[in-house]
Amino acid sequence: MSPLTVSARPAARHGWPQALAVMLTGLAVMVLVAAAGLWAAGAAGLPDGAFPRVLAATVVTAVGGSVRLAGDAGALARTEAGITVLPLSVALAGALVVGAGFLRPLRHRTVASARELARWAARLAVLWLLVLAGLALAARETFAVDVGSGTLSDLTSLFEAEPRIGFAADVPPTVLFALLWLAGVLVVALLVAHRVPLPGRLPRWREGARPVSRAMLELLLASVVVGLVVALVTAASRGHARTTFALILLGLPNLVWPALTVGLGATWNGRVDGPFGLPVPHILDVLLRTPDVSEVDLRTLTEYDGRTAWLPVAAGVLLLVVAVRAALCAPPRTPLWRHAVRLAVALALTVLAICLLCRISAHYGLSLLGIGDLGGGLSGELLLRPRTWQAVGLGALWGLVAGFLGALLALPVRRRRSPDGHHERRDGALHP
Repeated sequence: MSPLTVSARPAARHGWPQALAVMLTGLAVMVLVAAAGLWAAGAAGLPDGAFPRVLAATVVTAVGGSVRLAGDAGALARTEAGITVLPLSVALAGALVVGAGFLRPLRHRTVASARELARWAARLAVLWLLVLAGLALAARETFAVDVGSGTLSDLTSLFEAEPRIGFAADVPPTVLFALLWLAGVLVVALLVAHRVPLPGRLPRWREGARPVSRAMLELLLASVVVGLVVALVTAASRGHARTTFALILLGLPNLVWPALTVGLGATWNGRVDGPFGLPVPHILDVLLRTPDVSEVDLRTLTEYDGRTAWLPVAAGVLLLVVAVRAALCAPPRTPLWRHAVRLAVALALTVLAICLLCRISAHYGLSLLGIGDLGGGLSGELLLRPRTWQAVGLGALWGLVAGFLGALLALPVRRRRSPDGHHERRDGALHP
């Protein structure tokens, strides 16, 4: 009899052509999502054919790049503007595609050396930085501000102070933050991936970190899916479909991830002043359009709409589901208390990331002869920021409770999966 032969599936190559394909695919997905979102938001009608440059700026900001707003209103006047916001729908789409492309050639391998991983990541990083540098150079435009008619128009004509405002990406900060974004995506991909070999002692370290890391990724993606369903139902029942699709394609995570933290008990502070049009639920727009900074928490939301009382229930159910999944994927000898501590740390870090990524700050205004803000629809402010450490503390507490309950609920399944000759103690640790 001839000896049995096992045909191993050949590993995919990961040279420069493959790295270029990964980067171009990720960029194409981000550009398509951003373009569709900007079109739905009405940016296709921008003057002077500025849509491609606004599109480039949107992709740049999605990966954490720096876009500087600048104004010019002649010698006796000045315009001021600033914006800090990440279009997280665009960033999430790109991260999923780039992460999957990074992992694809590493699957179905028995071992991967540190040098091999470093070379593959370096190829991606070089091409990514070249692409983002090109986008940053293209992301610049200037617009004239229409002051209408009347006294303000007469003053600007008299002093030759026609206000203009524009934007330009800062190339060095953009390259730096784009590199950090890519590094974060690759690290998370390696953490949550299955059947991807790591060199040295990293596999043993990942064995404990992977279940809770994957649980947090599933929690964030599940909340986006729930938000997507709610947004589509709202668009179908109440109209405003174009505005809803702009929100979905540009900033759905910017809304649902803070809502997740509110469900955990966190508080966000915010204010809207001026003609900012917000593609957000009416309840949030009402709460933020106040003379002073408003609190956005479960109490204020429930006072306006009782249905928001379900936020803690939704957050608790999603968290418990991912906690059970994390416990089932954890090493069999892991005790219950360790499940709880790991999930508490993971959820606290996840909430911290949400607080850093989802804060929004934007303002603009025009002053003449150094005299304040001329108003008249030419000024505005948008602010949304969390009480960060309160949110992180609540995340740790929820993670501790959910981690313990999830591991407890997973015990029967873990006992059935335990190998012969082993039994599981009541503390959840598996012993011979």
